[in-house]
Amino acid sequence: MKKKEIFLTGEGYLELEQELHYLKTEKRKEITQVLKEARALGDLSENSEYDQAREDQANLEQRIVEIEYALEHAVVIDKAESDGKVSIGSEVELKYEDDDDTESYKIVGSQEADPFNNKISNESPIAAAILGHKVGDVVEVSSPDGFYSVKIVAIG
Repeated sequence: MKKKEIFLTGEGYLELEQELHYLKTEKRKEITQVLKEARALGDLSENSEYDQAREDQANLEQRIVEIEYALEHAVVIDKAESDGKVSIGSEVELKYEDDDDTESYKIVGSQEADPFNNKISNESPIAAAILGHKVGDVVEVSSPDGFYSVKIVAIG
């Protein structure tokens, strides 16, 4: 089976390492304590606090496995290698051709994507379309509503 590469910026890699450390050292202890307290309440078959703590524990362990996998398969991207082209780690300013609006985005790997903070995944339609292009290029982006064009105004 082929291993999937997970693209991360240096900042994203460090954030995942810090989250993993927190989950293993602090969050596990918290959940263990909650489980002990829930067990002390008595009959486990009708104990919603215990059931919730077990679910929280399962979710925690799943997240730890996900982060460990991501770190093990991470390809840390150095944006200095981009040669003036849009790449993972680039901050780009785009002008939408239809309405003259401009937006700024940071292109990151899927693990780091946070659309509310304008961090978009390299796998998103707009990022996939502009990767490898330079300032001044007009790129057509495919979306569920059809196609639209964006102009790359700046790359940082």
